[in-house]
Amino acid sequence: MNHRELLLDMFKAAIAAAQPALCVPPALPEAPKGRLIVIGAGKASAEMARAVEQHWTGPLTGLVVTRYGYAVPCQRIEIAEAAHPVPDAAGLQAARRMLDRVHGLSADDTVLCLISGGGSSLLPLPIDGISLEDKQHVNQVLLQSGASISEMNCVRRHLSAIKGGRLAAACHPARVVTLLISDVPGDDPRDIASGPTVGDASTCADALDIVGRYRMRLPEHVMDVLRSGRGESVKPNDPRLARAEVRIIATPQMALDAAARVAADAGVTPYILGDGIEGEARDVGKVMAGIALQAARRGQPFAAPCVLLSGGETTVTVRGQGRGGRNVEFLLSCAIALQGEAGVHGLAGDTDGVDGQEEIAGAWIAPDTLDRAWAAGLRPSASLDNNDGHGFFQRLGDSVVTGPTLTNVNDFRALLVTR
Repeated sequence: MNHRELLLDMFKAAIAAAQPALCVPPALPEAPKGRLIVIGAGKASAEMARAVEQHWTGPLTGLVVTRYGYAVPCQRIEIAEAAHPVPDAAGLQAARRMLDRVHGLSADDTVLCLISGGGSSLLPLPIDGISLEDKQHVNQVLLQSGASISEMNCVRRHLSAIKGGRLAAACHPARVVTLLISDVPGDDPRDIASGPTVGDASTCADALDIVGRYRMRLPEHVMDVLRSGRGESVKPNDPRLARAEVRIIATPQMALDAAARVAADAGVTPYILGDGIEGEARDVGKVMAGIALQAARRGQPFAAPCVLLSGGETTVTVRGQGRGGRNVEFLLSCAIALQGEAGVHGLAGDTDGVDGQEEIAGAWIAPDTLDRAWAAGLRPSASLDNNDGHGFFQRLGDSVVTGPTLTNVNDFRALLVTR
């Protein structure tokens, strides 16, 4: 058995299961009496737009924004590119233009909104009194805080002029149909790109609690937006959302199911441990290593050959100066806990092809990972302390690089136990 090849085949299957060309066409709405306007944001939004164009026979116009390097050719829908994960002026301009596109619609019109992970950073339209520079600072603080994705998006929704249901409200009285590719634990529509077309029951007070819980240091005028309630989001019972509906078309669970089928076909029993696992990446790495060790040594709770699959979105509280991401942090912690256990191999990667801020999806580990690291002059624990997972695995030649995958259903983790 070629362990790396099998792990990579599972990862590729997970990504393929969430491709927009597969999941967008069955979810398209019927043709409206009036116009169809296509809008959207996220790492998969351009590929979603192309799928719409290829399967929509009537007239349409639109604008979607995706991450730099993720654009694909479209004929009728304009594709804009902007920065992720830290927003930039291109994203700000795209968000303003998107609101302009949906202004003045009628009840006969339909807005088709294509949303996937990454949309929060790609639609950085701040509420009055907050600048783009403020948004960039807040985003950096959030990314380094250790807060969960749900907590981060709660704060984002209450500092935005387009998220937290505001985009759908701007489309009123048109019908709004949102197609979602989920990249969040639990598939909560509010948390996918911070829910621009979804009513939000959370409040400014909730956002303030999160800021305080993680001791985030935000500018005083940003805090004032939350304290005053000026950042309150659009609530689920708002009449402007009466004609807004959501269709989740791809999820982390679908991706894990596809990977499981690849494993089973190879004679390896798959076990999906969860599609929404959260927590500190290094802690999750230790726990997963412990389960793999018990399987390898005791045949409990699963007998080899087996593969332990999981998804979700872990967090990294950044304390070092290295180049890292949550998947390589997970893997490095896992390798240290495994201590070269024979018969245990692993792969972890982000299904969008970008782990952290690097154009690297993730990495592999094997029983000889630590030995090769020491021979190369690396100190695994020091690399972990410095949040330098990418630096560590690149030195070993064990990075997994996919390029833009044109989708995003969050993290993929697989630990293969062969004996």
